[in-house]
This record gives sequence, C-alpha cells and structure tokens, in this order.
Amino acid sequence: MLSIRRAAAADVDAIAPLFDAYREFFTRKPDLAVSRDFLAERFERDESVVFAAFHDGVAAGFLQLYPLFSSWYARRQWFLSDLYVDAALRARGIGRRLVEAAIAFAADTEARAILVELPFSEPHLTRFYSQLGFERDAVFELYRRPMS
Repeated sequence: MLSIRRAAAADVDAIAPLFDAYREFFTRKPDLAVSRDFLAERFERDESVVFAAFHDGVAAGFLQLYPLFSSWYARRQWFLSDLYVDAALRARGIGRRLVEAAIAFAADTEARAILVELPFSEPHLTRFYSQLGFERDAVFELYRRPMS
C-alpha cells in the first residue's frame, strides 16, 4: 500500500538513503552522512517542506520544496528542488502523487506558484511536469552565478 504525507524530522533516517541516491545520480558523489545531515538540518531549521512516499511502510520516494517570495506579487512561491523515487518502484505513479501533494500544499499555503528547474540531461521531465500543469516561463530565463 502507498501513502504520501508531509515528512517530519523523525523520518530523516528513512528518507536519507533515497536523498543520497538522488544526490549521487547528479553529482556522482554518494555520502550518506552528508545527505542525512543536510536533511536533518533542513528540518531542524524549518527551511524546507518534504513530502515522502511510503510503500508498505518503507520510504519509496520524496519531494522537497523550498520557500521563495515574489516581490512583484508580494506572495510566497515554492521551489520544487528535489524529486526522487526508488528505482525499483518507478512507473507506479509515485512521482506524480508526490507532485500532486506539493500542488495541494501550495494551494493550501496560498502560494502564487511552484517553480521547478529541469536538467537538460533529463528531457522526459518536461513532459512529466507539463502533464501536471507546469508551463515554461514566458518572462524569465534563469542565469546562475556560481560562488565556488
């Protein structure tokens, strides 16, 4: 049975291996201790919102949102930073259910929008997010200034 819920600090140890696998996919640098500590710090400081999927009581996926604010609209926005589903459980709609939970949360918090960055290395994500109502921004093109 699958359940989706907002995660709490008590869930860090269950989610950390998935977060580490997610980080490894993009950075090729797995480090479970770093992943666990990073997640624990986000919960401790109340700096993000994490939704977790549990399949038969075992963590199967997660989604992490960070708060942003729009000065133009004087409203909160959410940045969908991370979405990951255990490789053995993909193609079961878990990722979709996690994003739907985030969309409902954004509506409940009266947010203006959810923003997501899509890596060029994952072109299928454009279709995935489009099917969930996400649209390419017509106003902004993102640029980044690395600090290290």
